[in-house]
Amino acid sequence: MVYCVYYQANIKRDMMWFLVATFRSFEHLLFDRAFDKQACIFEFFIPEDLESYFLEVIEYFVAQGIVSNVQKLPNRLKSEPYSYNSHKNL
Repeated sequence: MVYCVYYQANIKRDMMWFLVATFRSFEHLLFDRAFDKQACIFEFFIPEDLESYFLEVIEYFVAQGIVSNVQKLPNRLKSEPYSYNSHKNL
């Protein structure tokens, strides 16, 4: 299975909806969601072949002061393959 590349970034609180709307206008570029609402941290899941487009847009937002602390991190959704025995108590 192929996983998306994963980024986190701080978003200026009063610009969150603008940023989300802008990214939603790019069809299939990424999936975003609030990771920590209080700290204004968003997470982004980007298909590997679209990472350069994401970086182009996010760099613009950094230059405008809307986004800061952009970090590429290991995809936090990667986990051990599901097995029946590891989830018996569900």
